[in-house]
Amino acid sequence: MAKLILTRHGQSLWNAVNKFTGWVDVPLSERGRAEATIASTKLREYRVDVVFTSKLIRAIETAVCILTECDDICGGKIPIIQHEDDDPDWLGLDHYNSPAEVLPIFTHAALDERYYGDLQGLNKAETAEKFGTAQVQLWRRSYDVHPPGGESLEDTQARVLPYFNQTILPYLTQGKNVMVAAHGNSLRAIIMKLDQMTGEEVAQLELGTAVPIVYDINEQGNVTHKIVLDL
Repeated sequence: MAKLILTRHGQSLWNAVNKFTGWVDVPLSERGRAEATIASTKLREYRVDVVFTSKLIRAIETAVCILTECDDICGGKIPIIQHEDDDPDWLGLDHYNSPAEVLPIFTHAALDERYYGDLQGLNKAETAEKFGTAQVQLWRRSYDVHPPGGESLEDTQARVLPYFNQTILPYLTQGKNVMVAAHGNSLRAIIMKLDQMTGEEVAQLELGTAVPIVYDINEQGNVTHKIVLDL
């Protein structure tokens, strides 16, 4: 039975000041790095074979921190980010793609946070004062309502799920343990599929920063068990 570990990134510097972030590439805060370290301790008993993150630094930082703060998770392998233009000859590593030596980290824009459009960089509380709390909550959590100039969760899911189904799921059906470090909305898109949630149900779904969610996935790609490591 393969393990799928989903982890939202730790607190970013814009999370800390309550701003809409979206595609703005903001790094983790000190608290965010601490949260990722705590997540690493929660995952101490798990082993990971391959990691996927978005292209945004806060997700990459979270994945790297989880993997390096607790070496057991890597099972003796060295995590290496797989850049699209990597040339193993240039790197001088004959074992670069050896499963016995390397734990690959793949980054892809399909896993990026939803694009918040005109809201990016705005303070969430001030935006709620201007447009009303109900309207802002609708922009943030509804399935098919777009924020001004941005993506709905439905739009986000349209780019996340093809990548998940075509690239990530095959590792799981082959029995590999996979970690995905991404964002609140890109992960909500995946969880909506895995948990067979409706649009109304996913609107109530909130994901904590750096809180691992672990699924057991069978050879058919179906969920057999789920646990949230929030304690």
